[in-house]
Amino acid sequence: MKFKLLLLFICWGIATPAFGQILPDYDLAGASKPKPDLSFRKENQYKRVHQSSLRLILRGQLDKTQTFLEQYLTEHPGDAETLYMLGILHGQRSQLAKSEDYMKRAIAAGLPEGRLIAGPREMLKPLADSALMKTLAAQYAHEPIHGPLVGNVTDSTASFWVRTGKPSNVNVLITNPDSGKKVGYSDDVKSLTSEDFTAVVDVSQLKPNHEYQYSVLIDGQPGEKKYSFRTLPPKAQPSKFVIAFGGGAGYVPENERMWNTIGAFDPQAILLLGDNVYIDDPESVIMQQYTYQRRQSRPEWRKLTARSPVFTIWDDHDFSTNDSWGGADIDAPFWKKDWVFPIFRQNWANPGYGGGDQQPGCWYSFSIADVDFIMLDCRYYRTSPKTKPRSMLGEVQKKWLKKQLQKSTGTFKVICSSVPFDFRTKGDSKDTWNGYKKEHEELLSFIESNKIEGVVLVSADRHRSDAWKIERPNGYDLYEFNSSRLTNQHVHPTMEKAGAIFSYNKPQSFGLVTFDTTLNDPQVTYEIVNIDGEKPHSITVKRSELK
Repeated sequence: MKFKLLLLFICWGIATPAFGQILPDYDLAGASKPKPDLSFRKENQYKRVHQSSLRLILRGQLDKTQTFLEQYLTEHPGDAETLYMLGILHGQRSQLAKSEDYMKRAIAAGLPEGRLIAGPREMLKPLADSALMKTLAAQYAHEPIHGPLVGNVTDSTASFWVRTGKPSNVNVLITNPDSGKKVGYSDDVKSLTSEDFTAVVDVSQLKPNHEYQYSVLIDGQPGEKKYSFRTLPPKAQPSKFVIAFGGGAGYVPENERMWNTIGAFDPQAILLLGDNVYIDDPESVIMQQYTYQRRQSRPEWRKLTARSPVFTIWDDHDFSTNDSWGGADIDAPFWKKDWVFPIFRQNWANPGYGGGDQQPGCWYSFSIADVDFIMLDCRYYRTSPKTKPRSMLGEVQKKWLKKQLQKSTGTFKVICSSVPFDFRTKGDSKDTWNGYKKEHEELLSFIESNKIEGVVLVSADRHRSDAWKIERPNGYDLYEFNSSRLTNQHVHPTMEKAGAIFSYNKPQSFGLVTFDTTLNDPQVTYEIVNIDGEKPHSITVKRSELK
């Protein structure tokens, strides 16, 4: 019965397209032809159920959507996201009493109250004057709706991202956790309607490797909660520290405890390497807002990211649709520069975003102690793997990458890609670097000819955690750490037979990487940690192996 119902819902979505919701094909040279993923590839793909529901609500197919959601609720009693979606649906019909009732039931079932203020606000406009919304608006007048999220931390600075309930002045007050004495205060930053009520505030003149307490002030009034974070170790100095990384973080309520598991290791930084929220609909601003906001509302996520700095890039499901490419042009397809890039930037606090508005993207670099991290954008300027010439990075980003490698003095240089470097990771698929072998060889040969030592590769995309060794006849062998099943239900097969050093896919997992550059022979250790905190595999690579 469950499978038949899902199949019926798919057919509704495919049979009744509407302008502005189905993505058209693009005939622009070098540009991808994205289409929204309307399928439930497996009936346990929870992350797609309510996205498809929202998509059909946006098309005005309310009766069919209601039938599906009510049946889904019968089979999944008390599912908060379904109740929330039914609240949106009845709001679109101006059945405000029903809408408000479903929203109250959603909150009682565990939906964070801030979701109703956060939005997507366009979908919640019918409820704006309800007693429930007025109560919540007053409750969150001086509290962040989402965040705070810590990002772009260095040894002396930090950035803090928040979303507010209305346009507001936002500040962050930094205090000594022992004495409570003020040690830093940000300038005012306005959370604007045009930025979906988000703001990023910066604090400087902090001490390296230091624990701080902080509060968020909205319109001059501090919220009830206090948070803590720590700055990075002194730049360019030997240190021992831990980071967490991964991708494949589709929204699955039962797996959101992964953020607690990561937090238990108190990483110095978290690297999210793509498929962070699964949008799969680049022409719908509302869908993009929805997918970010349901994650940002989770208490497990908020607890982790209020303390551990987050550094992100995107992959296909955040940028466009499955296995997509953006093409060489900055402005085409139009959704890249006008919609996807601004919304990505609204929802993070990264150190940089490619070349900014003139050369958009999500590439940038940062350092922790004497380890340099280079984050790549493998989608915005990627050209089709079926045509020649082809490029994963585009000429501007590729030149930037080479300069970063040449000037890096880090004991380790960590190149982070949203897709794997090793050609064996995805068989014959051209979606990894396997589809861009000439550029792949150009970059690895550049490392060798310029005698750049200490390079480590880190990647995501595959719904498992692997370690790979890429043998190089004219240089040192390169090690790749790959992990991309943070919360996803969908899983890819393990790859030991294909040559992986180790490969793990059950249950969900992330990569825990420990750098110790204080040793005579510095080393990096990669451990797979599953959602239950167990460590099934690990590998240690010494600096002397990478020269």
